[in-house]
Amino acid sequence: MFQALPRIGRRRALLGSAAALAVCGLLLWWLLPLGEETPGGTVTFSTGTPTGVYQKYGILLQQAIAKDMPKLDVRLLDSDGSQENVRRVATGEADFTIAAADAVESYKLEKKPGADRLRGCARLYDDYVHLVVPRSSPVRSVADLKGRKVAVGPTGSGVRLIAENVLKAAGLDPEKDIAPLSDGIGTMPRLLQQHKIDAFFWSGGLPTGAVTGLSQRAAIRLVPIGGDLVAKLHAQGGASRYYRAAVMPADAYPDSEQGSSVQTVAVANLLMTRQDMDADLTEKLTRTVIDSRDRIGARVHAAQLVDLRTAIYTDPLDLHEGARRYYRSIKP
Repeated sequence: MFQALPRIGRRRALLGSAAALAVCGLLLWWLLPLGEETPGGTVTFSTGTPTGVYQKYGILLQQAIAKDMPKLDVRLLDSDGSQENVRRVATGEADFTIAAADAVESYKLEKKPGADRLRGCARLYDDYVHLVVPRSSPVRSVADLKGRKVAVGPTGSGVRLIAENVLKAAGLDPEKDIAPLSDGIGTMPRLLQQHKIDAFFWSGGLPTGAVTGLSQRAAIRLVPIGGDLVAKLHAQGGASRYYRAAVMPADAYPDSEQGSSVQTVAVANLLMTRQDMDADLTEKLTRTVIDSRDRIGARVHAAQLVDLRTAIYTDPLDLHEGARRYYRSIKP
């Protein structure tokens, strides 16, 4: 039979219940902080060609975002590369992308639609210029390409832009002094292996899978792009000032380089968006990019080079407000 608790007992029970509720409330507050609702909706990310680093990076970043922001649907778009990526974000066709700094600067200098709305989120890793020829080729320098069939990349690609600038720096007219082909990294290796072209340019992170695969199937080598060409590139002004002298390490493509490093040109890649992109979403996406460096880098070597100390330097783009919030939040 139910008996009423004494008044003191009831008071103790009530106080005990209140304390328990307070503890539960604090625990829930700690586990589920107020105001930490993750962004939802859909965003579009423009990547690159199927065998390039941009696309592999985009796929792995999409997976990382799915863990950190499960309500956000990230849709990936294939592209020809940097120039197309910049245009897509500037015009609203895509929300985020990766593009080389020279392609960004070129778009801005030409004052193309939406150029003033572009904003940076992070400096990621460098693209390295590859000039690939058969090992038996007489081509030993960029100038030796004169009169030869050379794949320089699709019109909207970053490799097309940098190939034309490198050719000009070597004193060659990209339209008259070579026979240019607009093939991309998806078909370049096959054409070279079939002797349908004499050489191809590629600009990408290290190593690029398509070049690795070709080096394992055929005898190829990488033609050095020396420091003298870097000086001539800088003399061109404009977007060419974003190129720097670099060394492709011997272990990037061991089957082709056989223990030798190769002088070349590199350019920084930027994660970018538009000024009107939601600041909270951009802050969290930038955080995911930095936090997932090691996970993505385990499968895309270039991603290992993402460095928090340099990520904030997104020249020629101003930082997006959301990205700025992130970098401020991690200051000691």
